[in-house]
Amino acid sequence: MPVLPDQHVINQIISGRYADPFSLLGMHEVAAGLEVRALLPDACQVWVIDAQKQSRVAELSRYDDRGFFVGLLPRRKKFFRYQLEVRWGDNVHIIDDAYRFGTLLQELDIWLLAEGTHIRPYEKLGAHPQNLDGVDGVSFAVWAPNAIRVSVVGEFNFWDGRRHPMRLRRENGIWELFVPAACEGQLYKFEIIDCRGHVSLRADPYAFEAQMRPDTASLVRKLPEKVDYSPERKKANALNQPVSVYEVHLGSWRRHADNNYWLSYGELAEQLVSYAKWMGFTHIELMPVNEHPFDGSWGYQPLGMYAPTRRYGSPHEFKAFIDAAHNAGLNVILDWVPGHFPSDAYGLAQFDGTALYEYADPREGYHQDWNTLIYNYGRHEVRNYLAGNGFYWIERYGIDGLRVDAVASMIYRDYSRKAGEWIPNHYGGRENLEAISFLQYTNHTIGKELGGAVTMAEESTDYPGVTLPPEANGLGFHYKWNLGWMNDSLKYMQLDPVHRKYHHNLLTFGVLYTYTENFILPLSHDEVVHGKGSLIDKMPGDAWQKFANLRAYYGFMWAHPGKKLLFMGCEFAQGREWNFNQSLDWHLLDDPNGWHSGVQNLVRDLNHTYQQQSALYELDFNPRGFEWLVVDDHENSIFAFARRDEHGNELIAVSNFTPVPRYGYRIGVSRPGRYHEVLNTDSHHYHGSNIGNAGDVYTDPYPSHQREHSLSLVIPPLATIYLRREDC
Repeated sequence: MPVLPDQHVINQIISGRYADPFSLLGMHEVAAGLEVRALLPDACQVWVIDAQKQSRVAELSRYDDRGFFVGLLPRRKKFFRYQLEVRWGDNVHIIDDAYRFGTLLQELDIWLLAEGTHIRPYEKLGAHPQNLDGVDGVSFAVWAPNAIRVSVVGEFNFWDGRRHPMRLRRENGIWELFVPAACEGQLYKFEIIDCRGHVSLRADPYAFEAQMRPDTASLVRKLPEKVDYSPERKKANALNQPVSVYEVHLGSWRRHADNNYWLSYGELAEQLVSYAKWMGFTHIELMPVNEHPFDGSWGYQPLGMYAPTRRYGSPHEFKAFIDAAHNAGLNVILDWVPGHFPSDAYGLAQFDGTALYEYADPREGYHQDWNTLIYNYGRHEVRNYLAGNGFYWIERYGIDGLRVDAVASMIYRDYSRKAGEWIPNHYGGRENLEAISFLQYTNHTIGKELGGAVTMAEESTDYPGVTLPPEANGLGFHYKWNLGWMNDSLKYMQLDPVHRKYHHNLLTFGVLYTYTENFILPLSHDEVVHGKGSLIDKMPGDAWQKFANLRAYYGFMWAHPGKKLLFMGCEFAQGREWNFNQSLDWHLLDDPNGWHSGVQNLVRDLNHTYQQQSALYELDFNPRGFEWLVVDDHENSIFAFARRDEHGNELIAVSNFTPVPRYGYRIGVSRPGRYHEVLNTDSHHYHGSNIGNAGDVYTDPYPSHQREHSLSLVIPPLATIYLRREDC
């Protein structure tokens, strides 16, 4: 006779509320032999099949009309591979039983996942197509330690949470199950009965693909193959190389004119990559492409951290886009958001009925500015989830760098909070020590394991040592956005030229701290949204002065120490503020001799000049690479400085931020000889007035600016010129 379980237990398994399905279902040893139990709702008849012999062994009895079957195999003493022959009405299927397979996670993985030091958690958690004991299927695993029961549901089981309840690994709170016959491309979710008894359907936190919003299911997808890191890509990220970044929102860079629909990853691979290469940029930075529910967040409120957004195509097509950029010699940076996540019901919020991924106290776990939740960085599994995600994009998609968003909001507990609205750390301070430790761990791990990849911090405060290594008490980033320089320089440029002499220090102050970090000079999307207008709109004066100001500013920026970043549309001086829901105004370039084409030509020439002149980048982070030549001419708003490389090659940049041309303006230089004007932002080619030095200028033995030799220059109005010292 079968050893029948208690009816209460059967009721629980049928109702989908039994937490230990492997103790009940599958093959079990009993006193009389082996017993097989199966839950197969709506089945009419079930036979046990010897998988090796492909013969019937025993018929299971329907113990409960709701689909619970049980049968004894009295002559069998040893476990064997079996299948179930199931008749549903007139249809008969031979299936593999999910409850005949053993545990999936190995002891080392369990240890590392619980410790928070598993470098590649995505290889174990989530959904993975595989062959187990000769059976094709998908292994599923999800962390939900406080759930009462977790089932995987999807197209393979009629979205019925009774059919595939998962095994809880009590060692670390991970639920796992191998589902035979499930396959790549199928939709799935996790049905969770949380600690309060509430049932919810959750997308997989580790899903490699997700449905297009507003649908929210995950898709079974193979883990992308690893991407080799070429020496060329590693070199392009180095501190002594030219780095000129084109920041792009894929959904609004360009759209189809007939229906305003997005370009696909494939179309972007052709159009965006070729354009960025032609413009002379070295890197493309993508605003977040992680799957996100709300278009208006621009991707900065992600939920599918491991899934490229389906808005523009499949993960395979996204990877092909990255490959196209690499083939064109462009590195790709991904905006990465470990700072917060939205509270959508299908996502991470209260995942198992508790604040699992987020801090429980809203004074720690809720962002007032964005109405989002804050990750609990002190929890090992959360650190694993996030740090592993950064590793995943670099190793599996070939991303060359991560620009980490809103670092200040992570490292300060009182960020954008009033007194009484935040909780101090255990020392009584305002720093979020857990977030700092997480950033140090992530940056150190990426730097150690994936040498060549870089991380970049958008950090808006004067936190010390953002780009120092963790062992020197730094955060370990390779680069930091210089938001101080950006704010000061834009504030200066917005002034009417007649007032600039009173604010001269806005352009000189930045050099006092430019060597404290490895800085990137950013003119990002943040400066052209939320009523701030466009960059060209910020410039004072009439149309001529606006465009001349912007060109002069770009010339100053490209010569200034620090790597460069420019948001899309700014390279041709788009007049309106950026709108994420429509294409850039490419029609402004229809006139090849117009204002906008002139700015585009300038940015292109700046990029190419920047790459050709090692003096402009090689010693970006070494004081030997910079020297002020004219720093105190407030009255004329003139700035002049020299940039040098390791071999002493020199380029001089001179900026005039008044609309008055300066003839015979004398500048002292350290080395006599011939200087060639290699770029002039007032050139006719850029739609300027074409005032300049007509090629070469020679030094005179006349002392000026505490130097024995000097140059007599023509400095155009509202313009920047570059002069390269030539060997005579």
